[in-house]
Amino acid sequence: MRILLSVKPIFVEEIIAGHKLYEYRRQLFKHTDIKTIVIYASSPVCKIVGEFEIETIIKDSPEKVWEKTNLQSGVSKAFYFKYFKNTEIAYAIKIKNFIKYSNPISLADFEEGITPPQSFRYIK
Repeated sequence: MRILLSVKPIFVEEIIAGHKLYEYRRQLFKHTDIKTIVIYASSPVCKIVGEFEIETIIKDSPEKVWEKTNLQSGVSKAFYFKYFKNTEIAYAIKIKNFIKYSNPISLADFEEGITPPQSFRYIK
């Protein structure tokens, strides 16, 4: 099983450039057997653009997660703490072996009837 993860295009570019090695989330998927994350670049791109393996997942307070990941975060400190405002737990998914698709895939071509994920969705 894999996850289809919605990511803003500006952060997709940071991942592609190798500046963003962590994907941050306030909530994490329940299944523990997820090894691969497929990236859906949200509007205005609206395409599946690549995938990566999960190296590790850090779970801690937003302050501690920032201390451990900020040098490879791909986001500003202000953006990070605004995202995690009023949150006790932060998750940082470490990106390993990102593969950019040479031809991004529309959702319709990927799986019939699939809709853009708000945050993430399980896929086969």
